[in-house]
Amino acid sequence: MTHAQLKSTQLPADWRSDFPVLQQSVNNQPLVYLDSAASAQQPASVIDAVASYQREDHANVHRGVHTLSHRATDAYEGARDKIRDFVNASSRTEIVLTSGTTESINLVAQSFCRPRVGPGDKILITHLEHHANIVPWQLVCEQTGAELIVAPIDDQGQLELQALYALMSDDVALLAVGHVSNALGTINPVKEIVSRAKQCGIPVLVDGAQGVPHMSVDVQDLGCDFYAFSGHKMFGPTGTGVLYARETLLDEMPPYKGGGDMILEVSFEATLYNELPYKFEAGTPNISGVIGLGAAIDYLQAIGMQRIAAYESELHDYMVQKLSELDGMRLIGTASNKASVQSFLLGDIHSHDLGTILDHQGIAIRTGHHCAMPVMTHFGISGTSRASIAFYNNADDIDRLVDALVKAKQIFG
Repeated sequence: MTHAQLKSTQLPADWRSDFPVLQQSVNNQPLVYLDSAASAQQPASVIDAVASYQREDHANVHRGVHTLSHRATDAYEGARDKIRDFVNASSRTEIVLTSGTTESINLVAQSFCRPRVGPGDKILITHLEHHANIVPWQLVCEQTGAELIVAPIDDQGQLELQALYALMSDDVALLAVGHVSNALGTINPVKEIVSRAKQCGIPVLVDGAQGVPHMSVDVQDLGCDFYAFSGHKMFGPTGTGVLYARETLLDEMPPYKGGGDMILEVSFEATLYNELPYKFEAGTPNISGVIGLGAAIDYLQAIGMQRIAAYESELHDYMVQKLSELDGMRLIGTASNKASVQSFLLGDIHSHDLGTILDHQGIAIRTGHHCAMPVMTHFGISGTSRASIAFYNNADDIDRLVDALVKAKQIFG
């Protein structure tokens, strides 16, 4: 695909202008932001929704009898309804609000998995996972005597599906798998994987942190038992996250944390826990953040996730094509089905040095191991440079990246 061909399919320019941060210069150069896999930027509508709550409606939610509390509660719970619709959960009671994907996964690890496993049981993950989908399961295994087993990947950064399926057995208590690799961009066939796991009676958690920002997600269609994601990856505020979980499972699970809002009655003899989903939402929540997340969903729904996915796929192909043309370029992660992310090495230039040089030219990328050290180990490297796109990027951003990489090669000889 040429630059001209890509330009003909780009999204309207005014959508890019919806993001205030993209209108600035960094180091006297127009900002090119290629780090959305770490944290996506927020449109003005999200910023305004948070500011409006802070200016006009700031109050604690639930149980308040005054007007501000009612308004705050309506906006906060309205966001839960938007989230339910966004991922097509069957009920709002299946939407637990958390601080992010990491907390969502830890909730499942400690509340669902830990009480159910012991010596002789296994927890199955894959070599592609983010640390947040590794360490919580290691902790459960340390606590219970269960065994952590890992499905391999190939040299393109794809799951070896037959090896994964061969590990599915009656003694596997849970499968945890990422929807999209944050380090490589590999899109896993999670619907197929869930179906195979169900044939073996294995519950499945999907780490969707890199899935929901870039494609339509229907948890009922996927068939998963748990789906975890973060607000700040999908153009919302930091400190917000979601755990979708089947209501029947949530009913059986004990609370993850104790405190206010997760109770109905408390005495020194016993505590009666709140109804779903509030049983898992102890303490004062991130009210402004959740309201902002609701605004982010409104924004994404207005554009359309299928439209976003199609555009980003074309832009990603253009990025891979242009990067591949550079001398000394080594692409890390070349799966046939990818989303939004490309990791790479350029000659002998250390990724941190490369990231610094690009920053001097106004280009933001991510460098290092991307919280995926086992992935780096598989490729025999300590880290990569990673360019990750969103729908507010365009072909000009990719061309700027490539030009900056050429200059970096010249600097290092």
